[in-house]
Amino acid sequence: MVGGLGLVAATYGLVRLAFGLFLPDVQRDLGFGADVGGAVSSGASVTYCFGAVVGFLLAGRAARWLVVGAALTAGIGAIAMAASPSAIVFGASVVVASIGAGLASPAMVQLVTGRVDEAARDRAQAVVNSGTGPGLVAAGLLALVLLPDWRAAWAVAGVVTLVVGGVVFLAAGRTVDVGRPARPVLPGRSWFGAQVVPVVVALLFGAGSAAVWTYGRSALVGAGVPSVLTVVAWILLGAGGASAAVTARWTSGMPAARLWLLTTTAAAVAVLALGLLPHVVAAALVACALFGWGYTAATGALIAWTTEIDEEYAAAGTAVLFVVLVAGQALGAAAAGALVGPAGTAPTFIAAAAVVAVAAGTPLLVARRSLRSAAPTR
Repeated sequence: MVGGLGLVAATYGLVRLAFGLFLPDVQRDLGFGADVGGAVSSGASVTYCFGAVVGFLLAGRAARWLVVGAALTAGIGAIAMAASPSAIVFGASVVVASIGAGLASPAMVQLVTGRVDEAARDRAQAVVNSGTGPGLVAAGLLALVLLPDWRAAWAVAGVVTLVVGGVVFLAAGRTVDVGRPARPVLPGRSWFGAQVVPVVVALLFGAGSAAVWTYGRSALVGAGVPSVLTVVAWILLGAGGASAAVTARWTSGMPAARLWLLTTTAAAVAVLALGLLPHVVAAALVACALFGWGYTAATGALIAWTTEIDEEYAAAGTAVLFVVLVAGQALGAAAAGALVGPAGTAPTFIAAAAVVAVAAGTPLLVARRSLRSAAPTR
């Protein structure tokens, strides 16, 4: 479980989601604007989706080798980012590195499912999934020590990711026989039908959250917040994500739909606060911590949701929902990149918060309509 948390921390927090942390410094040195940054973030989300689709297809048969693929793509991609001589090479390296996170999630869901007793499985999944938070904290600490030398930070992130991947691969050992009958790699039509609501809200949540991941630190820098405090804000964002492992003892007992409402509502409030109050340092710091918890716990809610639908296909369901989540981030990053220049940070983040709020409330509206339609008529 600790190794899985470490792999998620490396591929997500240190590599994929740290893009927004280092973006202002990279932009300054390589000379590209917010629109290019949004396009690169969008492209990275697309390749993440590719990795997650591969994980969807292979997690049940080759979870350990997906771990290898995750470490290699994320680790070597980060090292290539550190060595990039131009914006084009840097952007291509970001796109490659993002594949690793897509491979990591279904691999770890499968490994946890096969190795943890059913009674403790939901909490174990939540703990592993919360690795994003420690990874973001580690990235923030690297930034405090090394910035403005973002190249050194990316090099360290790449090496750490390669090492963690090797440790997880060796620790996983051979595939455990859990005594379950073999099932087809692809679920049937009814399974996909049951995923419609979580798929829709995952797409919306991804689109709304992209503003923070891509332009969160840039918003604080633009508001005149001292550089050190903008990095501290990122560390708090990661600390909030890490706290999802602590709150998992409480949240893992909640129905997935209720947990989704709670966590995404918290994220919407945080996005709105960052849009309206980036210059109020205390409010911005609290908002970053709240967003970190809300985002990480919400992704855990997605895992719990698809597990409630069919536990045997938990890894496949996680891959599907995370693909949709990050596809939403691709759309949201591109939209935010196009909007933030002409409209400014505040309108961009207000629009993003509205999208997250819709994602939070949609399951509740669907449930109420279902109850009304099921009620007997006179």
